[in-house]
Amino acid sequence: MNYFGYIQSNAYHTLFLKRDGRRLTALIVYVDDIVVTGNDAREQLKLQTYLSQEFEMKDLGDLKYFIGIEVAMSITGIFLSQRKYVLDLLTKTGMLGCKPADTRIEMNHKLCEDIDQEQTNKKHY
Repeated sequence: MNYFGYIQSNAYHTLFLKRDGRRLTALIVYVDDIVVTGNDAREQLKLQTYLSQEFEMKDLGDLKYFIGIEVAMSITGIFLSQRKYVLDLLTKTGMLGCKPADTRIEMNHKLCEDIDQEQTNKKHY
């Protein structure tokens, strides 16, 4: 990717960025999924064309899900949600139908270790 002017992120080794003035193109790779995004449609098309010549690829259109995150785009911005993950987690733990309850605690309450307390079963959590 360096050959085409993309720079690998130091923070995220699966993120490659190409800047050209005010134009930005990003390539995100996760296992066998990739996302090509940015504000330079021509560069995105060039990148997709190159990658499809090197690898077997299928264009799935606008991004809807990526690594468990739901993506919704509108004129006001991009909304990211893990709603499905939370629902699956609540179902798995049998808490889907639970109702929240207010639990009051005194102000400035200091938590401390109670040496007489029975050990917590860490495997349970």
